[in-house]
Amino acid sequence: MKRTMRFLITALLLGLASATSADQLLMIRSGLSFPEAMMALQNAITTRGYKVTHVQNVDIGLTKIGYKTDQYKVVFYGKAEEIAQLTAKHPDLIPYLPLNVAIFAERDNTILVTDRPSVLADFFPDPELKNVFMHWEKDLTEIVNEVQEAR
Repeated sequence: MKRTMRFLITALLLGLASATSADQLLMIRSGLSFPEAMMALQNAITTRGYKVTHVQNVDIGLTKIGYKTDQYKVVFYGKAEEIAQLTAKHPDLIPYLPLNVAIFAERDNTILVTDRPSVLADFFPDPELKNVFMHWEKDLTEIVNEVQEAR
């Protein structure tokens, strides 16, 4: 059972990663319980002017094999006006938006994992977009660091 769960978590993390290099991921471990970390994550997102647009459960596969948990989620967030403007001008960005963070419980800790938005600059070389991606990464780094430092 543990082996299957680890496999599913690994598959989730790999599925979230748009690239294979570890430096393209942002991952932190929080000492908070899952509910506390989830609340801290959502608060950190909203205090930076973003809106949580959707929280998706990713535990369906786990429950099908008998594992009972609701502590695996993906939190989607963004700024509606910003996303609308960017996707109108760059519709090829649509698959990457809104931004997201995977959050899951691991023993007494909670893990947050996400792609670094700056990686998108490799695929979208427009200098205007690079500034947007760098701003998103700065905000995202602050968000996950806030969750990591929360007590």
